[in-house]
Amino acid sequence: MKEMSKYNYFHKAVAIVSILTAAQAWAADTDRDSLSVEIEMSGTVSNGKYAPMWTTANRFGMSGNEIKNGYLSAEVGYSRELKHNWRTEIGLELAAGLNTVSDAWIQQAYWDISWTCLNLSIGSRERYGWPLEKNAELTSGWMVEGTNNRPIPQVRGEIKEYWSVPGTAKWLALKGHMAYGYFPDGKWQENFVAPGQKFTRDVLYHSKALMFRLGNKEKFPAEFEFGLMTAAQFGGDLMKKNNDGSVIMQQDMPDGLKDYWKIFIPGRDSRLANVQGNHCGSWNFGLNLYFDEWRVRGYLEHYFEDHSQMFWQYGRWKDGHIGVEINFPKNRWIETIVWEGLNTTDQTGPILYDDVFSFKDIQMSGCDNYYTNGQYLGWQNYGASFGHPMLLGPEYNSDRSNRIISSRVKAQHLGVTGNPTNEWRWRMLMTYSRNWGTYFEPFDNIKKQFCGMAEVSYSPESLRHWDFKIAVAMDRGTYPGNSTGAMMTVRYKFSK
Repeated sequence: MKEMSKYNYFHKAVAIVSILTAAQAWAADTDRDSLSVEIEMSGTVSNGKYAPMWTTANRFGMSGNEIKNGYLSAEVGYSRELKHNWRTEIGLELAAGLNTVSDAWIQQAYWDISWTCLNLSIGSRERYGWPLEKNAELTSGWMVEGTNNRPIPQVRGEIKEYWSVPGTAKWLALKGHMAYGYFPDGKWQENFVAPGQKFTRDVLYHSKALMFRLGNKEKFPAEFEFGLMTAAQFGGDLMKKNNDGSVIMQQDMPDGLKDYWKIFIPGRDSRLANVQGNHCGSWNFGLNLYFDEWRVRGYLEHYFEDHSQMFWQYGRWKDGHIGVEINFPKNRWIETIVWEGLNTTDQTGPILYDDVFSFKDIQMSGCDNYYTNGQYLGWQNYGASFGHPMLLGPEYNSDRSNRIISSRVKAQHLGVTGNPTNEWRWRMLMTYSRNWGTYFEPFDNIKKQFCGMAEVSYSPESLRHWDFKIAVAMDRGTYPGNSTGAMMTVRYKFSK
């Protein structure tokens, strides 16, 4: 890296730290409801072609996948209780990175205004476990969208937490959201893709979800959750990069006012090859059981990209993400265990619109090719898969194409965490996956991969604002490959 770049990194870091140090000093003399300041620095050193998977994945796009990378972030958050059940919350997080997808960026910038159970969120904000709750510390990921990439700037109306429906004695509760936003990574795509490759820019975002919960654990030790989430890309431009680095537009996707409604209720569009936009979604199910101090949770996230997997048209569901989480009674060593299984190999089978002469009335809509679309290419943001990280994003593509090279994956995952003392905490993640490529471009042989990480956290009581984490990680296999490395994170957090 050039010396001037290092000089800029240093001054960006100094500026961030100076601003937040001043904010902390100001907070000491105020009577605001809540003000928090957080500064975090993290660095990874490894060998191989890429940094180990679990030093990169599910970190909201902060870490890079290069073998040596790091970042410095600083966050200010403020919230205040208002009269008549109103509440407001604002936050700003700035970051600078070394060997990350951006030199400096705004990680979060949001304003939330809430009244009772309703919330309006404007801007980009990190969100955990929506709409299906999973253990963010131990899970391998979410299928539609999760914690694997930077937050999308959006306007979002929501019921964030389960709200008990009046008149049901707390036996029925619901939550949901509707959002429109914007994918900000168009320039990154243009710089990333190789000459001759396609990319998108100015793409718009839409998502919505509705979840129900049946049960009252105060009366009966079980709860059942179910619901639907859908998400989509629409609008924007499909571009192609020329050999000389210039770009040409290949398709201008519709993004007028009426198209916001068309993306809300998908329908065929004569201007495009199929329905308008790039759609995906999941049916979500959860079962919580409570036994004294034990809690057992099972969940299923069934992923789909069109009607062929959305309903039972093609038989039983074979693709999805299933898991079991066990929370143990308080003890010195093990707090929670999570097991998960992932399968995306079916995709409604290998036949796509097969026009067999003797069966002209039968439409075979297979080859769903998850996370890839004809107009919108990869379901990604800044090179990271927008959904589950085991379907590796374009950042791992040596040909610098904007697509998911292997969408047909089976994986087993185990996560364990413990809290031996008030100062020490540990967690371990282990994942074994098999990768087939895609129906259209299958691998010559099954690529197998193991990804593991062990992490220890130390929060000394004598330094109550500080947290220290050290992780060692190892990948072994053929996709993405072998690597061994370590990651260290230091965090300072002050709140008032």
